[in-house]
Order: sequence, then C-alpha cells, then structure tokens
Amino acid sequence: MTESPDTQSPARPRRRRVLKAAALTAGAAALPISLSGTATAAAAPEFLHGVASGDPLPDGILLWTRVTPSPEAQPGSRLGADTEVTWQLAADRSFATLVATGTVTATAATDHTVKADVRGLTPDTAYWYRFTAGGVSSPVGRTRTTPAADAPLDRLRLGVASCANWEAGYFSAYRHLATRGDLDAFLFLGDYIYEYKSGEFCARGSVVRPHAPAHEITTLADYRTRHGRYKTDPDLQTLHAQVPTIAIWDDHEFANDAWSGGAENHTPGTEGDWAARMAAAKQAYFEWMPVRPSIAGTTFRRLRYGKLADLHLLDLRSFRSEQVKTGNGGVDSADRTLTGRAQLDWLKAGLASSDTRWRLIGNEVMISPVAFFSLPDYLLRPLAKLLGLPSEGLAVNTDQWDGYTHDRRELLGHLKQHGIKNTVFLTGDIHSAWAADVPEEAATYPASESLATEFVVTSVTSDNIDDILKVAPHTVSLAAVAAIQAANRHIKWVDLDSHGYGVLDITADQVQMDYFTLSDRTREDSATKWARSYRTRTGTQRVERVWSPVK
Repeated sequence: MTESPDTQSPARPRRRRVLKAAALTAGAAALPISLSGTATAAAAPEFLHGVASGDPLPDGILLWTRVTPSPEAQPGSRLGADTEVTWQLAADRSFATLVATGTVTATAATDHTVKADVRGLTPDTAYWYRFTAGGVSSPVGRTRTTPAADAPLDRLRLGVASCANWEAGYFSAYRHLATRGDLDAFLFLGDYIYEYKSGEFCARGSVVRPHAPAHEITTLADYRTRHGRYKTDPDLQTLHAQVPTIAIWDDHEFANDAWSGGAENHTPGTEGDWAARMAAAKQAYFEWMPVRPSIAGTTFRRLRYGKLADLHLLDLRSFRSEQVKTGNGGVDSADRTLTGRAQLDWLKAGLASSDTRWRLIGNEVMISPVAFFSLPDYLLRPLAKLLGLPSEGLAVNTDQWDGYTHDRRELLGHLKQHGIKNTVFLTGDIHSAWAADVPEEAATYPASESLATEFVVTSVTSDNIDDILKVAPHTVSLAAVAAIQAANRHIKWVDLDSHGYGVLDITADQVQMDYFTLSDRTREDSATKWARSYRTRTGTQRVERVWSPVK
C-alpha cells in the first residue's frame, strides 16, 4: 500500500559535498523452526549487497536490494527461506516523515533480490529509503525523482562510466563519483560485469582480486554469483546508495561480442544453447540491477528530465546481426542490422517527436566512423586485440556502428531530414576516451556537415592499449592516436591509455563532458584527477575543447 507522498522538495544539489555513508543498523533475530521441528537459533537476515535505486520518473522510482536470509543463501545457491522485506521511503534521512511503505517477499526464485516500483511521488524531489527484514535494517539510500515533463530545468549532471572488470582492479571511480555530491544520476553504459574465467582478462595479466565463480559464467547460477560478487564492492555500494542509477547492458553482461544468435566467447558444443545462456544472463541482470525491463524484456527505453533533455537508452546486443569479417563488404548490407527494425523505428520516432533542448542517446558502441589506417604492426595487433578483431588488415571495428553502416546511414539521414539538432551520443565499450563529431560523410569532413556529437568514456578498470603492451601510459600509444586522428578528421581527441569516468553537465546552452582519470586502478585508495573537457554548444553539432571542468 502506497501512501500519499510528501510535497516538500529539498533543494536540488548543485555543488560538491561529501555525503556520509549510512551505517547498518543491527536488529533482533527471529528463532526459525528447523526441518526437524525444533526451534534453533539462526543468524539474522543480512543486507550484504547494499541498496540501489534506478530509472527515475517524475512520479516514481525503482528501489532495489538483496537480502541474505541465512548464511547458506549465497547468490546463485537457490537456497534460503522466503523472507518478508519491508521498504520505506521518507522525505528525510531520519525517516521521521514516511511518504510510502510496502512489503515484498524475497525468494530463491529471484535469488532473494527484491524491487519496489514506487509511484505517486512528487517530481524533482529527494527521498531516502531503506529495507528491513527480521528486525535488521539495510543501509540507507538517497534518490531523486525527475522534474515534471514540462518543467524548466537549468542544469542536469550525470556521472558516466563503463567497463568495470572486477579482476583488473578496484572500483575507485565509483567512490569518486559518489563523493561529489552534485550528481542527479549515474549513467552506466555497459559491461557492468565480465563473463570470463579467472585470469583470462585481468590487469596486465595479473589478477588484482579474484571473482566468483572462477570459471566462465554460462548458467543462471553463474551469472547470479558473478553479479553478487560485484555488488560486494564497497565503492559500488556507496555510489548506488547516493544517486539513482540508469543502466544499459553491452556484451560482457552476456559474452564477448554478443549478437542475437551467439558470441565470440560462446562455444555451443561445450557451453550449451546460446538462447538459454542469454536468457539466463538477462534474468540475472534484471534481478540484480535497479532497472525496469522494457520493450521485449530488453533495456531500450526512454527517460526525460523536464524540458532540458530526454535520454534514449539502446540495446545493441539483443537484435543485432552477426559481426562480419573485416573487408568482406558485408558492413554495408541492408540485410544486416545493429538495432533491429523495431528499435530503430522507436529511436527515430522518439528523436523526431522530442521537444526538449537536448537529445541524449545511451549508446553501447561507438557510432562515429573510425578508420584504422597507417598503423604499424606493433600497434595494429594490440589495438585489434582490444577491439576483438582480426589482427591483419584492420580497417574498421565491425562490432561498432562501422560494421552496420546501413543502420547508421538511416539514423543520420533521419536527423538531417527532420532537422533534428542537439543530438549527443554517450558511449562506452572500447576502454578509451574519445570526443568526436558524427559527420554525414567522414571522407569529406569538414566540408560535409556534422549531424551529431559523441562522447566516449574509458573503462573503470578494464585493460586498454598500454596495459596490453605492458608499457607506460601515453608513450607507445601516442603513435596510434596520431594515426587515428590523421585518418579521421572528425575525431577531436583520443586517450587510449587511461582508466576513469566522466561527468556530463547539461545546460540549455551546452553539453560538456569532463573526463577524469585514476592514478592506479590496482589500489583501493586510487586518487583521481581531471584530464580533459569537451563540449558541444547548442545548434552547432560539433565538439570543442574546454580548458577547465564545470564547477
């Protein structure tokens, strides 16, 4: 039962301030009856995986947690009793003013994860939430609804990240985002988990911290266990508890270079049916992530922040055709698709009908065309390895939009035909940072116009070029950067070596991405520093360098 929400709206955060993490409150444990019928003392339920909120709406928010009812009820175990969980949403951190409350049951069928999709809330309002079970309270989380659809909004600020490999390092990037205190939401662009077996993909060949299970994950129990291990990270828990999360998946939530019928990292003969593996991965994802399943059980959906911006979130794995080999001509085929027909039509319709100042697109793989010409062999091979492509004759990355040029031409043509301006693609995937114009014709740019812009964020921890080569950052890779920019004049900046995150600041006049890098991903106390900033000003469809981050 949901009560009427409180109408008071705390001021929207606009400047950095360190937010203190809430403490776990212990409570009294019940005395369950054992199978033998005798009363036995048991550990109280625990909230070992933190809390999270996600997919904010003007009148609603999705709340998430996972309860461990007993020690044996570990993620993926299918063990543990059904447990009643109460959730509370309040207008204040002390929970003196409850605005909504309810109960849900955590069961082994959903790996003891629970969600509450709370509606009837006040737009643009901060709330605090928690869960209780068996007299034990979870950590306290803070969240916020979005402004009303027709509300003016002066600023929106998002933390942006992708590619977080557990074995390659610590998630310090999440801690630094959490302590800013000025974010409206956390946008994650894919590869929240990695499917590899232990040691197969880690920090320069060394495991910083082992994940679980140790083998490559292929079953529902495996994916649940891997998600559970990730959710024990304290920095990840802190970030999820501070701001709502908006997330999409990419390939490693399933398997490397996934497509609708398989993946590079899937062998049917030994790893079973691909459809079953993908279904298991999706089930675990929706159990463990604060994300509402959308159309056809995927992650493509649309959110809105007043009259300032709408956010179109894509799923570029569920419907795509298989990647073609470089050089066989298939990249231009109209018979192949990256988005699928229904999703592309949905995106085009949403862009055409948008009445906001900015159209942001959460995009798993890079849409800006990139040709890799004039690269020496010693750079071509590690770059191909990073992108999962053949090491000979690399011209384009066929896992990106470059491998599906018919879809890209149709989408860009739609932007031009309808005069759609201020479209910004926000991308992850390739463990490197980029700022680029998205030209109508790359070969004739800048004579041909730019129809959109793109900001690509680097990895939180996953290996990049200097890691593959095991050299110092920004040494050998500089030759690759020079060659990429010489062959692609619309690419304004590339950083192939750093790990970190981005902070996207949106106002009526501009969208600016501030890029931050970590000092050492293998240290829990890794420092962070501002690296670069690029912006696109309204009406220009071009990026330009800015010499300081937004304050």
